[in-house]
Order: sequence, then C-alpha cells, then structure tokens
Amino acid sequence: MGRLFGTDGVRGVANADLTAEMALGLSVAAAHVLAEAGTFEGHRPTAVVGRDPRASGEFLEAAMVAGLASAGVDVLCVGVLPTPAVAYLTGVLGADLGVMLSASHNAMPDNGIKFFARGGHKLADELEDRIEAVYESHRHGEPWERPTGAGVGRVRSYDEGFEQYVGHLLGVLPNRLDGLKIVLDEAHGAASGVSPAAFSRAGAEVVTIGAEPDGLNINAGYGSTHLDKIRAAVVEHGADLGIAHDGDADRCLAVDHTGAEVDGDQILAVIALAMRERSALRSDTVVATVMSNLGFKLAMEREGIHLVQTAVGDRYVLEEMKEHDFALGGEQSGHVIILDHATTGDGTLTGLLLAARVAQTGRTLRDLAGVMERLPQVLINVPDVDKSRVKTSADLAAAVSEAEHELGETGRVLLRPSGTEPLVRVMVEAADIEQARSVAGRLADAVKSALG
Repeated sequence: MGRLFGTDGVRGVANADLTAEMALGLSVAAAHVLAEAGTFEGHRPTAVVGRDPRASGEFLEAAMVAGLASAGVDVLCVGVLPTPAVAYLTGVLGADLGVMLSASHNAMPDNGIKFFARGGHKLADELEDRIEAVYESHRHGEPWERPTGAGVGRVRSYDEGFEQYVGHLLGVLPNRLDGLKIVLDEAHGAASGVSPAAFSRAGAEVVTIGAEPDGLNINAGYGSTHLDKIRAAVVEHGADLGIAHDGDADRCLAVDHTGAEVDGDQILAVIALAMRERSALRSDTVVATVMSNLGFKLAMEREGIHLVQTAVGDRYVLEEMKEHDFALGGEQSGHVIILDHATTGDGTLTGLLLAARVAQTGRTLRDLAGVMERLPQVLINVPDVDKSRVKTSADLAAAVSEAEHELGETGRVLLRPSGTEPLVRVMVEAADIEQARSVAGRLADAVKSALG
C-alpha cells in the first residue's frame, strides 16, 4: 500500500478509506511512538482533539479519543473549531499532541486526520512514518502494551477553547474594524462560530452566509471554492469586503466591494506591506510558492520586498519560514501563515488582518489589492505521460526555452509533474491572455510529443 500520510495528514472517504478502526489504531500508534520518542517523559501526557462539523467527525472523534485514552493519554475535546485553533490550543495548553479531524475543502463524504506536535507544529515526517509503521504492525496482530487502573487516560470537554482562540485573534489585531461592513462565508464549516464572533467583537458589522453547519452541508456551494454567493452578497448588502473560508478555515479568499475576487497572492501582498509598515516583516521578506502569479513577484520587487519561492504546498512555505525566521508566507489558494501568531495557515486571522488594513488606511480593498496586477495565467494538465523525464528531455527543454524567449520579462513558464497522477501541469503567464493560451497550447503539445 502507499504511504497513509500525505502532505496534509491522512485523508479518504470516511467509513470506507478512513474507518473508525483506522482512527483508533492510528491514535494508539501515535501515543506509543511519541512515548518512545521521549515526548511524554516525566509527566502525564495530554492531547487536544478537535474536528470540523462533518457527520463522520463524530464517530472518528470517538474512536480517536478512545484510542488515546486507552494508551494512557488524557484528552481535551475542544469540539468543532478550525484547524489553526486546534494548533494554537495544542501550543498554549502545553499539550503533547494535537489532533484535527477534517478534510479541509473536500466534499462532505471525505474526512482526515492531522496530528500536531507539542507547540502546535506539524508532526515531523519521520514521526508520521514511524506511526504508520507501528499502526501497520499492530493491525496485523502484534498486541499493544496497555495501561490499567489509574494509568488509563481521562477524557473531558474543553469548552474554554472557543473563547481562548477568539481572544488570541483579537489580541493580534493592530487596530479595530469599526465602520466596516463585512460579509463572511463560513462554508458551513469549522469557523462558523469563531469567525463571526471575532469580526463582530473587533467592531465590524457582520453579515454571515454559509454559517449553518448541519454535518452534511460543509463546502456545499459555499466557501472559498465557491465564491459566487459571497460576490452577490457583498454587492447586495453594500459591504466593504467579503471573506470566504474553507471547511477547516486554514485559508481564506476575499472579494472587494464590487464583488471582484481578491486571491491569495493579492492578500499576501496587502498584508506584507502592512507588516513592513509596522516593522513586523522580518528581513523585508515574504515566502510564496512557484505557482504565485508573476504579478506578485513584480509587485514585491517594485515595493522593495524580497520574495523567496518554494515548491508547491504550504508545508514547504512553512519549512522555509521556520528555517530562516521569516514572518510571512503563503499560497495563491489563500493559505497565509503569520508565523509570530500561528503555526499553520489561519483563514480567520488572515481575514481579520486584511480588514484591519482596510480600516486603518481608509482605502478600499480593491485599491489596496491593486498593488499587484494579476497577469493572465493558463494551466493545462497533460495526462498519460512519463512525468519523470520532465527535467531530462532535451526536446522539451528546447520548447521551454523558445517559449521563455517569446514571453520575455513579462511572462513565465512552469512545467510541474503531478505528485499523485501520471500527468504534467503546464502553466504559462503572459501580459496577454491570448498569448498565454497560445504558448501553453504549444507547450502542452510538446510535452505529449516528448514524454508520451
């Protein structure tokens, strides 16, 4: 079988790929592996467990909690909260382990398990690999060593987590949001309670949509992957801006007062300038992936901000930030990491800081986002090719060189093998959409010819 842990934990269709038995087994394995690693040494271990509102999260949470307690870990159940809230509480409560049950922006039938280490940081790859290996060995019959009597874990609800997290968000804000009218689209997800509470207490007049989770409707037609409803709501209510989260609220996208989308690159640009103004942008540097729009790179250069680019995935952005002590990073998809205040992308925090910049400057979000011009971007997936030869094919290299010469300084080419499928992604940016389409089409043909 392939590796259980992907770039964002374990995911699959709940009760088919991701079963109660798997959740229980992984929780016990995680407890044993962390104990062997010395994480629990000298004290009674504690874990924080949270989830998004999916119906399957109810039985997966029960299995996860049962497994941890059976392995001697005390469990604090924080209920339905965003992924970044679980990470924050894991850190602030001094817990040895955090667990979030969510499949983020995926459809309701999916679910996932994400582990956090002490401090609220992503669990190291080697520990995930060890958990998976231990889980597999015990799944096939090796018995667990189990505590008895007072050694078993105790379980209790930790309802205080909601207020602690909202208080943390408000404490980060550089200024209040009085005078702003903001539409929030909660994707019927994990932030349906905390996000409206935070924005309202910060002084904004709040209109909510997609904030009635029933366990079945998460991400269904609402949220950051479905912006039509928030565009219409912002215009209908005459709001200053709109903020849309995904199911677990670790990211956000925005719309301005006209209903136009403001993507992750633009959000990152606005926040970068605001942080530099407050002397909070260490080394005047922002971290983003190679998929960021060329317009973002050109805007940062023009503003005197250094851009460091990584492979695609917020985990790579975070690794670069931690290694070099950078304060801000993110992705075009709306994952924005403010490392001084969060260990993962935090959509509510990002939205609050974006709104705070609008309130502080008195400028519209449309005006602020205009710091960068999004160049037209065309993406073509080329399936059924030998993606391993992308970097070694001489014919493909020649086609790329020709395309780059044609585009000059105002365009860009990126060929990226898929991490999960036998296909190559062709991305072309240009000042003109027709040129981008033309170049991308020729490159896609070149990929088929050279690698097919």
